[in-house]
Amino acid sequence: MEQKLPTVSLTDMKLDCRPDYMTLVWTESRPQADTSLLRLGSCFPTSVTVREAVFSVDLNDCHFRRLVTGNHLMYTNDLIYYSPPNSLIPSFTLPVVCAYERPKDWFPAIYEPVFSTFNRDDLVFHFGLMNADFSGPAESTSFSLGSFIPIMASVEQQHHQPLLLLLDECVAATTPELQHESNLYPIITNKGCLMDSKTSRSKYEPRVKTSEIRLSLQAFKFALGEDVFIHCNLVAWDPNALDHTKKACHYVKDHGWELLDHPTYSSYCDCCETSCKSRKTRSLASGKHGVERKAVLGPITVTDS
Repeated sequence: MEQKLPTVSLTDMKLDCRPDYMTLVWTESRPQADTSLLRLGSCFPTSVTVREAVFSVDLNDCHFRRLVTGNHLMYTNDLIYYSPPNSLIPSFTLPVVCAYERPKDWFPAIYEPVFSTFNRDDLVFHFGLMNADFSGPAESTSFSLGSFIPIMASVEQQHHQPLLLLLDECVAATTPELQHESNLYPIITNKGCLMDSKTSRSKYEPRVKTSEIRLSLQAFKFALGEDVFIHCNLVAWDPNALDHTKKACHYVKDHGWELLDHPTYSSYCDCCETSCKSRKTRSLASGKHGVERKAVLGPITVTDS
């Protein structure tokens, strides 16, 4: 008869999250397991016994991922067991999360405008500059010409049905408020068409989850060396109600326009070269399809160096 192994659960793990470091204690109940084979991200255990592995580590080590969501500062990592060949204990990965209240002065003042939270009814939108792998906020607001500007927008779904986040329109401007005399550089137009991708390497990144969208925007010559603000219209939408007016399309060289979420329905992007007709957005509160929220990112600076 096949031996049934105990199920791995978070009850085997105890976390003590402190301001600058954390301690994780893993207690192993299976005699076949080797606790020295546990890793916390890139870190080896601080100490091991036959039944226990202890990690006492700084939150700046072990490849912890740092993320700001609303009023919380979160450090996330993975506890990984690397099973040797022919072992009765399979490899496994478990999430490790330390969550803190976000200090009001956690960002230096210059960075505060680049990660913002917006409330709309009981929906909470986030819009921010990110680091290169989208694992945390950007550490600089200056980008060299031709490099990528990582941008992420998200919406907290709370009590709503699953939502799909879209960037309906985005323009770069030299002013924090759009005015008739503002100099503008169109980025996303025509109801979700990333027009900048036709002349640059700008692109939507694959989704990690439907409630967020990631954009790698190639730094442009517009207002070179000046303060630039990116104005976007964020749309939280019904994932099952995509059409030519609610979509995320980018241009793929030698292929054409492609729909981010369902490439087989890329015909929704055909209107990107002409006009994607608008229709009034209906409120989630009324049981319909979605809500919109205007957001501003910046200031950022593109330098020719």
